[in-house]
Amino acid sequence: MDVRGLGEYIRRQRETSRLSLRNLARITGISGTYLSQVERGLRKPSAEIMQGIAKGLRVSAETLYVQAGILEDRPVPDVTSAIMSDLTISERQKQALVQIYEAFREETRRAAADGSMPDQARSNGGPKRSTPRTSAVSGRGTSTTASKQRTAGATSAPRSRARADARPKEE
Repeated sequence: MDVRGLGEYIRRQRETSRLSLRNLARITGISGTYLSQVERGLRKPSAEIMQGIAKGLRVSAETLYVQAGILEDRPVPDVTSAIMSDLTISERQKQALVQIYEAFREETRRAAADGSMPDQARSNGGPKRSTPRTSAVSGRGTSTTASKQRTAGATSAPRSRARADARPKEE
């Protein structure tokens, strides 16, 4: 097991996620002292500990196993080919999925070049989305405020009221 390499990887992921050692310890339920020793390559974590760390860092446990040298790195499947060969979705849906996937890849590539990770910045109190969201499939905008109000129940009718378009029960 490459304990030092694993520890360095965990530290980089923690720092990229903008988590302090104390916060990662709180999230994972693993002591900060032990996590520090793992990061410095002084401790060999068990599979259970690696799973907890992976969950706290929001990476797969398999990724940590590869970093530790327990598993061999597998080639990444071609996502675009998988989408295009799916017989259960329409061509329009396939194109939409491929466009979304490519947009995510581009965003991640740019963020890596800038040294910032967009999802992690937003989830840790960073800048919020200020432009209206657009559905990739329909092209229609969605209102974040209306979405939040519906979630909070501010604009929705009580659930017990029957829908107007619901059919009556047949006896």
